[in-house]
Amino acid sequence: MGNGDLRLTNQKASSIRDSQERNTRLENMCWRIWNLTRKKKQLEGEEAQRVAKRHRECERARREATVDMSDLSDGEKIDIVGDLSAHGDSVRGRMSRVSSVDAMANWANQNMEKKLYIVLISLHGLIRGENMELGRDSDTGGQVKYVVELARALGMMPGVYRVDLLTRQVSAPDVDWTYGEPTEMINLTDSVDAMHEVGESGGAYIIRIPFGPKDKYIPKELLWPHIPEFVDGALSHIVQMSKVLGEQTGSGHPLWPVVIHGHYADAGESAAVLSGALNVPMVLTGHSLGRDKLEQLLKQGRQPKEEINATYKIMRRIEAEELSLDASEMIITSTRQEIDEQWNLYDGFDPKLERKLRARMKRNVIPPGMEFHHIVPHEGDMDGEAEGNEHNVGNADPPIWLEIMRFFTNPHKPMILALARPDPKKNLITLVKAFGECRQLRELANLTLVMGNRDVIDEMSSTNSSVLVSIIKLIDKYDLYGQVAYPKHHKQSDVPEIYRLAAKSKGVFINPAFIEPFGLTLTEAAAHGLPIVATKNGGPVDIHRVLDNGLLVDPHDQHSVADALLKLVADKQLWARCRDNGLRNIHLFSWPEHCKTYLARVMSCKQRQPRWKRNEDECSDSDPDSPGDSLRDIKDLSLSLKLSLDGEKNEKSGASVTALDFMENASKKKSQLDNMVSTLPISRSMEKAEQSKFQLSRRKKLIVIAVDCDTAAGLAGITKTIIETVKKDKSASSFGFILSTALTITEVRSFLELSKCKPHEFDAYICNSGGEVYYPCLNSEEKSSGPSFTVDSDYQTHIDYRWGGEDLRKTIIRWADSLNDKVKNKAEIAIKEIDSASTHCFSFRIHDQSLVPPVKEVRRLLRIQALRCHAIYCQSGSRLNVIPVLASRSQALRYMFIRWGINLSNLVVFAGESGDTDYELLVGGVHKTVVLKGVCSDASKVHSNRNYPLEHVLPAMNPNIVECGSCSQEDISVALNNLGFSKE
Repeated sequence: MGNGDLRLTNQKASSIRDSQERNTRLENMCWRIWNLTRKKKQLEGEEAQRVAKRHRECERARREATVDMSDLSDGEKIDIVGDLSAHGDSVRGRMSRVSSVDAMANWANQNMEKKLYIVLISLHGLIRGENMELGRDSDTGGQVKYVVELARALGMMPGVYRVDLLTRQVSAPDVDWTYGEPTEMINLTDSVDAMHEVGESGGAYIIRIPFGPKDKYIPKELLWPHIPEFVDGALSHIVQMSKVLGEQTGSGHPLWPVVIHGHYADAGESAAVLSGALNVPMVLTGHSLGRDKLEQLLKQGRQPKEEINATYKIMRRIEAEELSLDASEMIITSTRQEIDEQWNLYDGFDPKLERKLRARMKRNVIPPGMEFHHIVPHEGDMDGEAEGNEHNVGNADPPIWLEIMRFFTNPHKPMILALARPDPKKNLITLVKAFGECRQLRELANLTLVMGNRDVIDEMSSTNSSVLVSIIKLIDKYDLYGQVAYPKHHKQSDVPEIYRLAAKSKGVFINPAFIEPFGLTLTEAAAHGLPIVATKNGGPVDIHRVLDNGLLVDPHDQHSVADALLKLVADKQLWARCRDNGLRNIHLFSWPEHCKTYLARVMSCKQRQPRWKRNEDECSDSDPDSPGDSLRDIKDLSLSLKLSLDGEKNEKSGASVTALDFMENASKKKSQLDNMVSTLPISRSMEKAEQSKFQLSRRKKLIVIAVDCDTAAGLAGITKTIIETVKKDKSASSFGFILSTALTITEVRSFLELSKCKPHEFDAYICNSGGEVYYPCLNSEEKSSGPSFTVDSDYQTHIDYRWGGEDLRKTIIRWADSLNDKVKNKAEIAIKEIDSASTHCFSFRIHDQSLVPPVKEVRRLLRIQALRCHAIYCQSGSRLNVIPVLASRSQALRYMFIRWGINLSNLVVFAGESGDTDYELLVGGVHKTVVLKGVCSDASKVHSNRNYPLEHVLPAMNPNIVECGSCSQEDISVALNNLGFSKE
């Protein structure tokens, strides 16, 4: 064979190999496409099944909760009719909340003499009053500007004495030093409107609470484990500030907050816990919601639910939002869409069911406000002004104008302006595609993308850098050089100038996000005379109804986006009409109008605050915070309805409870504690607790034994070891002990006998998973009958918020009966009530754990039925305790901080390796924690059925938490020394 033939043969062989490789790559590519398509269909199918299941459960709950209108009072009928009319189809009817604000002014005039203290919370930390770094990262969006301006505006309102905006103190080298300042006063505006309405003290402050890593800024997704630490620090600030304000106002008692307002999910949970600890009303603004984000991500089919949860801690966030729903007196939203399509995804909220239950939790649509003092009116078009400026050196253009204009070949064309982070949900890629593929639009206009601040793309987050790189590639693909501006830096003070530049060019503002809760940028653009193009999903719909200053589009359809932009840019009459409409109606979104509505709605909530009964009127019926008073909340809850947690009617339960039962329950509830006295030597008078009060107040250190053992014998052995170890310290006489347990007070008495501990070895007993607090009391006449305990009835009043009482118990019993019906052997039972003789804890013994749903399912079922309570699995899942929604063992400790002045940082909590399903609540905070390795490790199976893993809530590498190798005196002593416990 010659060389030519050999070469030909090799070429053929190479060609065959190349062909085979191409075929292999093609097959692999086809397989990957097929696999991705199959995976997407699988995810879509699972999501459809989940939505269908939830729909069926909600429908069952609605059927069970049906209430005839004839049962309602005239006033309630008017409330419901008004609520329904507010959801009508009329354009102006939909926005009556804005036009009726003037009527709210009467309230402001009548409350000039009030001295209100308001607390706002926004946790992530990069918040300051001036030069806000909006767009720095995903946590520094419009919410930062919103909460600062809300605090400033509220601080200028009549009757408001002080506003505190609580956030995280960040002292890190990679952020500005101002974020490490403990306190910053928010400067008031000097606008003409504001001059007429200045609050009494003009006091609006940013208060920075240190929590989390001390020298590191971390994103909000990593803040969850540190929330208890923030709560303790915030609680200390509020208590101290309330006392100071009380002295300033001369009231003679602390000036407690009139409301605690959480912004976003993490702040919502913080506000809920603070609300429960202080017994003051809570309000929530979600801004963006976790369930909606999860729905959007699942629809995209790019990530499975497990990966989404790992990245965004989404299930932890959703649980925080559910808790916020449980605890809130009022939810403030910006739009009807947020209520109907976003909050409606939550177990704790169903619009139809809530209307049947007389909507005891208010959802108020209040459009956010905005500042006008920095907006400079302008007249004329760009051409005329440009000609004048060419010969007028004194009127130099702002630097940000030059920074943008340098991108354009023809800077005199109208500007299409988008101001958003490079985040996938902001949909900037679709905008660039729409602009690049529409030749007429490219010829008529320029595109400006203000996408936050950046230095190096590779140093941005992977998500943001991916979007930015995609945009740059599209600019190159469509050859948009000279037509698209994307400046690297801008200051917050530059934003008004950017709007003004776009308005001068007779341009258009576009918010292309897939869904927008409200869109403050849209109102800002309107105030500067810019017509808008925005999504038809969410807040822009409500904005457009009022302003009528632009066009709404389907953000998923790039041709629709391009057509709307082209229409506004090409039709000068339409552009002028939209501009004039926006300028004419924008005053309806001013901050003074917003604050009048806000304060009126907040003050309509039932006002609560810490209040302690005096000894002489301990049993007085006149106390407004008595247990009987909370029955008004129970009536609003309509817990008299016959509800079944599994959605099925249970004939064993008997007839439904009638309205007359509330009158009987009022007396029953008041007498149940007295009945308990007959079975246990429990004193009702707090006079007998004075010794414990004195001891709690003077203790230098407190040991809290909160080990969740399965048996009393196991707890007794651990308790004895801890007490003996601590008492070896030279200063042990100044140390005190608190027992924190799921046991009832009857079981505690048996435990004391078993462990051979005296009642006075403990200064307090937190029983029933935080449902009750007792103090030891031993009188001479009671020695023969054994130890006596004093129940803290003030604590019970403190946690009474939304407690369903006897009606809740009957509902849970019906649910337990339905589980028992599923047992094949009728001689056996799955779950049975324990007679705990407690008014604030219903306990059930679980005999067959396989038939009892996990704790996440129990909480979901309770929320779907509009039952607000805290369900806890105890003793390795063999027991279920149901207590008030804002009660827990950790909350009982915070109550003692407020009531008796104990120092939380001087607490040492002993806990097992795992524990009850409220375990994580005890570990985080400013107190010290000793984790006993090997103790309660079997309880981990209880936590495996949660919505989220424990590492999403337990702080890692926390110096306040030490592990103890064993439960020996030597190891316990070492652990206490490592915490600096014995150091004075």
